Amino acid sequence: MRQETKCIEGGYTPGNGEPRLMPIVQSTTFKYNTSEDMAKLFDLEATGYFYTRLQNPTNDLVAAKICELEGGTAAMLTSSGQAASFFSVFNLANAGDHVIASSAIYGGTYNLFNVTMRKMGIEFTFVEPDCTAEELEAAFKPNTKVVFGETIANPSLIVFDFEKFSTAAHKHGVPLIVDNTFATPINCRPFEWGADIVIHSTTKYMDGHDATVGGVIVDSGKFDWMAHADKFPGLCTPDESYHGITYAEKFGKEGAFITKCTAQLMRDLGSIPSPHNSYILNLGLESLAVRVQRHCENATKVAKFLSENPNVEYVTYPGLEGDKYYERAKKYLPNGTCGVISFGVKGGRAGAEAFMKKLKLAIVATHVADAHTCVLHPASSTHRQLTDDELRACGISPDMVRFSVGIENVDDIIEDLAQALA
Repeated sequence: MRQETKCIEGGYTPGNGEPRLMPIVQSTTFKYNTSEDMAKLFDLEATGYFYTRLQNPTNDLVAAKICELEGGTAAMLTSSGQAASFFSVFNLANAGDHVIASSAIYGGTYNLFNVTMRKMGIEFTFVEPDCTAEELEAAFKPNTKVVFGETIANPSLIVFDFEKFSTAAHKHGVPLIVDNTFATPINCRPFEWGADIVIHSTTKYMDGHDATVGGVIVDSGKFDWMAHADKFPGLCTPDESYHGITYAEKFGKEGAFITKCTAQLMRDLGSIPSPHNSYILNLGLESLAVRVQRHCENATKVAKFLSENPNVEYVTYPGLEGDKYYERAKKYLPNGTCGVISFGVKGGRAGAEAFMKKLKLAIVATHVADAHTCVLHPASSTHRQLTDDELRACGISPDMVRFSVGIENVDDIIEDLAQALA
């Protein structure tokens, strides 16, 4: 099936007389006839459900749809994009380990890595996304376990150089994790460019309607954990907290990562979405391909308008011809980039704040990437915890406005911008 069809049909195929729409299994527990039946589930000898904190049928069906869209072999939903970021890295890197991450990532992820996970004993090195291959090589250490980046960085809109980062990661025997939130699998499938694990904040385009918070982790099933067993003992040696199972042996390349993430991290931390939230997410997924196309069409027209407006200092949009990342975007995202634009209003930080007060259609909100047009000043909101130097390292200037173009009539969006800039 093609992507547009997978958005509708993926993940769930009803049988004769069964619900056409993916059902909500709103239950914490599941009944079995004997304790032996349940024991097989706890031993991972049989498939099924026993407690929604670990797995739930509705959640798994939605995860399966996203897995199909990304071209992976296994996937799991989480309660938020932040949980997906944390789980994906912590599933491989523990106290005493080292992670390399692009410096141009979402501020919440940067803080998760640079503050919270450092407290857990994990060391992080942040590299410029446009660093040379030699500079990237120099960042690796014997205890490096993961390389992390974003397809389109939030909010700097730097397009990730997949091949450079995946080549370096695989040379050192570690996987590349990519946050594909802004591009979505409609515009980019990172596994085709060397990524090993993909995550999303499903709160954004996948839901698309400000309705539900969530995240997802998808495994490509391509990384050979046993070939690098010394680096990944959690996957390649017996897990004494789960009956001595060796995940990479029992579930292979295709299932080891997600099974361990479920059996260990979800079991102990419980960051699972409610089945009702997953149901809402699925409704958003059904229109994902249509909406993403409209977002990109609108954003391209808005970016062109802004680039020609005398009150705008600069415009960053990788889908705009002449943008620094236009050629790289054509390579990795030939069908379009996203609906988010970053630009500077003349007058610096004060000018940006004055402009935002004049907007009427676009709403000031901490959200991004959904049906409604919304606007944010990252330096005083999502990235407020960062210093000016850290902001610059993330590709953010104090005057930057993040403008998320919705799917309203584009002429109304442009007219609102025009009057506010005037």
